[in-house]
Amino acid sequence: MNRRSAPEPAGLQAVLFDMDGTLVDTERLWRRAVEEEARGLGLTLTEADLAFVLGRAIGACAEHLSARAAGRARPERLADSLERRFTELVEGRVEPLPGARELLAALRAAGVPTALVSASPRPVVDTVLDVLGRRNFTTSVAEGETPRTKPFPDPYRAALAGLGADPARCVAVEDTPTGVASAEAAGCAVLAVPSYVPLPPAPRRKVVRTLLEVDPALLRRLAAVP
Repeated sequence: MNRRSAPEPAGLQAVLFDMDGTLVDTERLWRRAVEEEARGLGLTLTEADLAFVLGRAIGACAEHLSARAAGRARPERLADSLERRFTELVEGRVEPLPGARELLAALRAAGVPTALVSASPRPVVDTVLDVLGRRNFTTSVAEGETPRTKPFPDPYRAALAGLGADPARCVAVEDTPTGVASAEAAGCAVLAVPSYVPLPPAPRRKVVRTLLEVDPALLRRLAAVP
């Protein structure tokens, strides 16, 4: 795919990216961290647990594990342990997903502002920013930096405010139902790249298999859909 393009028309003001499972292959690392923590509690994660694990903040996942363990471990302790496990895994193994670097470079060349909007803590976000290149992002929002996190719209609204952008003219790129709900509640169109959980198309939502299928022109067309 030829990613060289002229500056984008005013129709696309900004692109806001989820991080885990969307730009970098950290969703599997997060799932591994949760599975290891669950095993320490004598639990085995099932498919029914994924809605409480994928795309969620560490605190929300810790509360779910604590409830499943009938309160044998406090959510605060579990959250601290999960953050340590996940940060160590990311620092050693983070890898961009196919097409991520190329798409970020194409958007930067086209003059389209971008944001990184994550439910992961700031140390993990900073590690990924270093891997992907901080110059590729205008702003970033991490877990704990807004009153509520995904699936609420607060993280996307904070990023939009930082960009000075109209959500109706922006596209969010997400991989989970939790993230899609957050972006759509903030008023953004969504480009969905499902990881573990299928995502159906919907008004102002396009579904693709990989970022290799995405370029600025596609995002511009999605932003223009009423």
